[in-house]
Amino acid sequence: MTPDKFEYHRPGTVAEAIALLGEHGDGARILAGGHSLVPMMKLRLAIPEHLIDINRINDLKGIDKQGGEIRIGAATTQAEALASDLLTEACPIIAEAAAVIADPQVRNCGTIGGNVANGDPGNDLPAVMMVLGASYVLAGAGGERTVAAVDFCHGIYDTALEPGEMLTEIRIPTPPAGHGYAYRKMKRKVGDFATAATAVILKIDGGTCTRAALALSNAGPAPIVAEAAAAALTGKAIDDAAIDAAAEKAIEIADPVADLHGPVAFRKQMAGEMTRRAVRAALARAGGG
Repeated sequence: MTPDKFEYHRPGTVAEAIALLGEHGDGARILAGGHSLVPMMKLRLAIPEHLIDINRINDLKGIDKQGGEIRIGAATTQAEALASDLLTEACPIIAEAAAVIADPQVRNCGTIGGNVANGDPGNDLPAVMMVLGASYVLAGAGGERTVAAVDFCHGIYDTALEPGEMLTEIRIPTPPAGHGYAYRKMKRKVGDFATAATAVILKIDGGTCTRAALALSNAGPAPIVAEAAAAALTGKAIDDAAIDAAAEKAIEIADPVADLHGPVAFRKQMAGEMTRRAVRAALARAGGG
């Protein structure tokens, strides 16, 4: 199938994009990389009357550090994140996750903001942003507001974005030096969404885990913060028993559906296995294993 008819707009500023959203209301959609929106349009699952292409808005691009925060423009591509020396040094889990998004063609056009903003539970970066304690800057006619990544996704394609708003920037507290990190993803083939995936951030001091954050991708209608799994690791030296306990907690909260990725029982077990692998990798990087 092909998309229905639409009008194409290419604003040069955030203000122009917001004005277009306000003018056209529910009939307008933001277009960045288009890798989620365009397939939905082809299937007539989305029938926007107006597409607002934000790729010419330079203020939405770039990666920099301001004070204690890393700031990523919403239209920054996943390939640009992979090439960023700043992210490689200070926040390498983003590059690790970006490297397993789809394929190089997609990463060259797909944006960081698009991956986190459209509410697709299969996307990789929302869970990563959750464990990093990131927040999203949302801009609309009434100005800007900030929403924590953990509060942004409510369900399938259901987010905290209000009508007339768009995501403009991701802000991430700079992780402490020496932190452990990992994103582990199981997928059937290159370019596929995850059968199961887990993002992990750890801090180890004196052999003890002083901070743990875990989140699951594609394990439910929205990315899941695995608080009980993190609690199974915090305040102790992480050994195999603690890792198994965290994996079991991940299995308990995973709520996938049976689909082409596998039956429910299999996908839940893989959520546990990806948690084991991610925790072990993060622990090694933190110098604790």
